[in-house]
Formats: sequence, structure tokens, C-alpha cells
Amino acid sequence: MSTQELKNLRADCGNCFGLCCVALPYAKSADFAFNKDGGTPCKNLNPDYRCNIHQKLRNEGFRGCTVYECFGAGQKISQITYKQNSWRNNPSLANEMFDVFPIMQQLHEMLYYLYEALSLKEAQPLYKDLQDAIAQTEQLTNLSPQLLLQLNISAHRERVNPLLLQASERVRSNVKNNKNPAKHMKRTDFIGAKLKGNDLRGMNLRGALLIAADLRNCDMRVVDFIGADLRDANLSGANLLGSIFLTQAQINAANGDRNTVLPPTLSIPKHWLV
Repeated sequence: MSTQELKNLRADCGNCFGLCCVALPYAKSADFAFNKDGGTPCKNLNPDYRCNIHQKLRNEGFRGCTVYECFGAGQKISQITYKQNSWRNNPSLANEMFDVFPIMQQLHEMLYYLYEALSLKEAQPLYKDLQDAIAQTEQLTNLSPQLLLQLNISAHRERVNPLLLQASERVRSNVKNNKNPAKHMKRTDFIGAKLKGNDLRGMNLRGALLIAADLRNCDMRVVDFIGADLRDANLSGANLLGSIFLTQAQINAANGDRNTVLPPTLSIPKHWLV
């Protein structure tokens, strides 16, 4: 994935109308300090669409905000779909804009994974199909709000997912891992699992629940993490180099330390270093 593609598919809050802070609902929990209905601006949102507690979200009880990723959908809607017409200045557009936002977010998330698959040398036989899927998805992101609301997002996802799965299988098939009998296991529930020090290379953890799992010092190279829930998983000392379909939001939701090895496109979160 090129630097520009990566930039376009990551949140740029400076060019967004604070859509995630308004459109999305949340409930008071360990991740959010209070309840908020969808379509209601968060009380921490400034008139300039910036968060007034952005630098201390975790300390203020908004851990959920630090692990959300719109994959660039916010700036796309704000700057292109609605041509810089904000929900504040144009209240008649507000509800429509808020409904379009999660649809665009899903399209951009698919683009993020498709571009990553296209960057994998093992997926070369799929390049033409991946390029076609990217072009089709890009075209959908440029639809009018009215057409986006009519889009069958599930049907498009069903066309994209097989390509991502084929790319994953091609990458992981190169891993020679006889020490891990669970490599091809279809288990998805690893909540609280004690896996410290395990060799998990080449595993398919698509959609796996790894909440609060102990993954310290695990070898997790070339693992497929698409859709995996890593909330409070302990990745201290784990090696995730070469893992695929892993996002910064997933890493932000986990715990780790300076010894955790991440793919070069991802960064060690600040809360790991405290």
C-alpha cells in the first residue's frame, strides 16, 4: 500500500466535520463515560469539530474513541460527498449525512484490506481481480448520498471477502509450522485464553475474539487478523511482523510494550509506553 493510499484510508480529523463524534451512538461503559444517542453531538466536540479532550481521552473515560477508525470515511464525506457543506451549517443535511457515514466507513475499510492484499507478493495471481474490486469499490465511494443509501453493502462485501480470503490463504500457506497443531483450528473464541509463548504463526484469526487473551511473547507472524477483537489482549513481547489485515485501531485496543514487534505500517500506541 502506497503512502498516499494509506493516508487516504486513515482518519484525518482536521478535514472532517466530527462525524464519528455525532453520528454514532454509544452507551456508558468501560469505553465511554456517558450515554450518547446517534445524531447527537458529543459534549466534548468543539464548534470547530475538534475534540476538547483529545489528548486525554483515556484518562477521561473515553477509551472507545481511541480505538475507533473510520478508514478515511469522515474526510471523504465532509470534503467530497458533501462538498464541504457541514451538518452544522446545513441542518437539513444532517440526518442524511449521519446515515451515509457508516456506509462509507464500510467501503473504505474494504478498500484498506484490498489495497493491502494488492501489496502482497504472494497474491500476485489475484492482482487483476483485486484491482477490479478496488476500482468498483472506489466507484461506489463516489456515488451521491442518495445512491449510497440505496447500496446493498452486504452484497458488495460478499464479492470482496473471497478475494481477501484467497490472498490470506496464499500468504499463510508458506508458513511451515509443525509446532502449532491449532494452526488450522476453526476456533474463534479465545476470550481470556492463556496462550503466553505459543507459536501461532500462520493462523487464521479472522473474526476471533481475543479479548483479554494472554498473548505475551507469542510468535504471531503471518497471522490473519481481519475483524479480530483484540480489546485488552496482552501483546507484550509478541512478534506480529508480517501479519496481515491488522489495523492500528486493533493495536490501540490491545496492550503491549516496547518489545512488541509490529508491521512497519503500524505504530506503538502511547498508552503502551506509560
